[in-house]
Amino acid sequence: MTLAHLGFDSWFAAHVTDNTVDGCSFARISAVDRGSYRILDGEKEVPAELSGRFSYQVDRSGDLPCVGDWVTANYYNEDSAAIIHRVFPRKTFLRRKAAGETVDFQMIAANIDAAFIVQSCHFDFNTRRLERYLVMAADGRVTPVVVLTKTDLISRDELDRKIAAVTAVAAADVIALSSVSGDGFAEFQESLAPGKTYCFLGSSGVGKTTLINRLIGQDMFATRSVSDTGEGTHTTSRRQLVVLSRGALLIDTPGMRELGMIGSGDGIDRSFEEVSELSARCRYTNCSHQHEPGCAVRAAIDNGNVPEDRYASYLKLKKESSFHEMTYLEKRKKDKDFGRFIKSVKKHTKR
Repeated sequence: MTLAHLGFDSWFAAHVTDNTVDGCSFARISAVDRGSYRILDGEKEVPAELSGRFSYQVDRSGDLPCVGDWVTANYYNEDSAAIIHRVFPRKTFLRRKAAGETVDFQMIAANIDAAFIVQSCHFDFNTRRLERYLVMAADGRVTPVVVLTKTDLISRDELDRKIAAVTAVAAADVIALSSVSGDGFAEFQESLAPGKTYCFLGSSGVGKTTLINRLIGQDMFATRSVSDTGEGTHTTSRRQLVVLSRGALLIDTPGMRELGMIGSGDGIDRSFEEVSELSARCRYTNCSHQHEPGCAVRAAIDNGNVPEDRYASYLKLKKESSFHEMTYLEKRKKDKDFGRFIKSVKKHTKR
């Protein structure tokens, strides 16, 4: 297996010169778990750690390696371990606001060709949550594909209604399948191309890990059934890249309870394309689409061309993204000011 089989294409080849380090070679991050890494170069997969210089130069968590990243590393101890020195620029990425009160980016995965947004047809189906995943994909320039699982638990008519609900909010392909009956699985498997990287996104219990195990052909990852209330449990505890026998690469991710938006304005505009296009026709260029006269968006809502709940979701995500981005930028400024202060103190202490 070569680097090309792992997704190293002409885009990354164009960045080789800037990321070459004497005595080092290139590899891909195959797993990240609580600050520890594993890298894969097509021949071997070994544990890896960050070099001291790299750790010192990184000033934000989003610059740390994440699963799917291409890195420059040197091997040691008879090629049984490695040290990471550089991270290649990311062609695409998936990120979100860090969970909880922390206002910072959390990288999910990098260099993804398509994101499979998985929703269960039984308990988990939620178009508002789906919109958030679509924004995440659009923000990182990743092609979204919606996968509806557990179709064996609902009727054909109900499935058709759910597919219609998805197509109303997503300009994306939709694949409906059941890991129990096997319906739709062949179509899904055929959509996976060798050398391409796919990431699974979704809440706990929607069937991501079961689906990956079926693609692999063995129970490589542990699964647990959901409760009677439909509450999923976090089966996957780390982000991990797997190479299938047919050559496609899959990344499984832990279920996400929070999908906070931060600095995702462009992603929101791309995901709510109908609203963005209407905005260009508003009388005022800074129209908030709420009370201004001559608002094309409000007019479309009034005549039924844009659903009210879709519009409300757009406003909510815009407001949330802008608020967190402003808070993040303020935090970054304080961190930089503090860093300059520390350097100044050290400089005067040396004197």
